[in-house]
Amino acid sequence: MQVLGKSGEDEMVACFLSGELSSQRFGQRLRSHLAPAGQSEQLLTHPDLSDAVANTARRALLAATRGYGENRDLFENFPDQVTWIRALLSADEAADVRYIDYSYWVELSGGSRRPTDAAARIKAGLRAFDVPNEPFVDAARALMRGVRFPPLILVGENQDNLVCLEGHLRLTAYALADFPTDIECLIGTAPAMGRWAR
Repeated sequence: MQVLGKSGEDEMVACFLSGELSSQRFGQRLRSHLAPAGQSEQLLTHPDLSDAVANTARRALLAATRGYGENRDLFENFPDQVTWIRALLSADEAADVRYIDYSYWVELSGGSRRPTDAAARIKAGLRAFDVPNEPFVDAARALMRGVRFPPLILVGENQDNLVCLEGHLRLTAYALADFPTDIECLIGTAPAMGRWAR
């Protein structure tokens, strides 16, 4: 792992929301919360981390859509105090990252929660709960064309046993493309993270 520098909660929240804005599954839900809050997509597409008001607005948006800071939904049992860094993971390190313990990702990976196992099953034509695999294949093709993905967000009790918090589709695309590049990540660690990152 190559540590690029320190990060923090504000960057993680901005990165998380930016990743979900481009998601077919979650993007529309985010957009539906922006206008009533008097915000535009620019809050997410061009985050100014030095703007405390904008940082507060992004945290409120992540709370409303995913339960961040409210101990619910995706962030149930997520610790309050997390140390964040920016880093690059090698192919081998990225292959060791596990998916979140969620039924779809468990099924897609054949129970291992490993992206390499999911990639092998996708290449074999297997689907999880009959959900099409085309988004993974399309993302892998984009990656091979040189498209750069936003950072993954990974968490764990330490840097040796990481679980994907945000970026599952991108992680799967990297695995489908055999991890052609080092992977930029935000990594959050906390002694209590094991309650979330099982």
